[in-house]
Amino acid sequence: MLKSFIPRLSTARRLAVAAAVLLSGATATAVAAPPMAALPQATTAYYAKFVDENGNINYGAIKRNPLEIKALVKRYETTDAKMLKDADREAFYLNAYNVMVISEVAAHYPAESVQKIPGFFDKNLVTVAGEKMTLNDLEAKKLREPFHDPRVHFALVCGAKGCPRLNRQAYVGNQVDAQLTVQARKVLQDPKFIRVNDATKKVQISEIFKWFEPEFKASGKTGLAYINQFRDSKAIPATYAVEYYTYDWALNDRKQ
Repeated sequence: MLKSFIPRLSTARRLAVAAAVLLSGATATAVAAPPMAALPQATTAYYAKFVDENGNINYGAIKRNPLEIKALVKRYETTDAKMLKDADREAFYLNAYNVMVISEVAAHYPAESVQKIPGFFDKNLVTVAGEKMTLNDLEAKKLREPFHDPRVHFALVCGAKGCPRLNRQAYVGNQVDAQLTVQARKVLQDPKFIRVNDATKKVQISEIFKWFEPEFKASGKTGLAYINQFRDSKAIPATYAVEYYTYDWALNDRKQ
């Protein structure tokens, strides 16, 4: 079609038409490419099938239906994250971490704990955005170091009951800041995660606050002061004694 049309025009006109056609084709290709919102949508749809309202994951069902998780993982493996805006990049890596954890646990299921899977965090490699890395590196180098936001510790779920409950809504770039605040509020008002005993005037908090204390301090608040800013309900009195309860590494498994 293009060959029969161009010769009837002047040379300059032919060049202009050809350029316009090529530009139109490039634009069509760009529009046809999946938008960044498509991957979070697919992730949320996946969570709806395999994650319950308490954040427990049906690893058995995932293992019995391996093609679905493999297809989702493939999208995180092949997405080009280099050109993403900061918010899109943060959302992408938050989702990537949670999806990779689910995939790796399912691959080793039935494991009782991620700690029973050799090298789960620090040796086994996953591929994200074309890069091979450990889960520890994914967390530290792609999220904690570049964004300096302690709220990510309430969004990342490492496959254990001691983790915050998995948010069944995947993170989206233009909403990620608000989503992280909502997630922090949910987690820090969860009586299973922040255990307040008014009778004894004590509060037990997750060891996450001990392991990553410098990051919470760098945000300007630590301990109860950090927690209280996200509690819509009654603030925990500063006079309450603070203790760390032992992290529960049992699998966050929804058995059926």
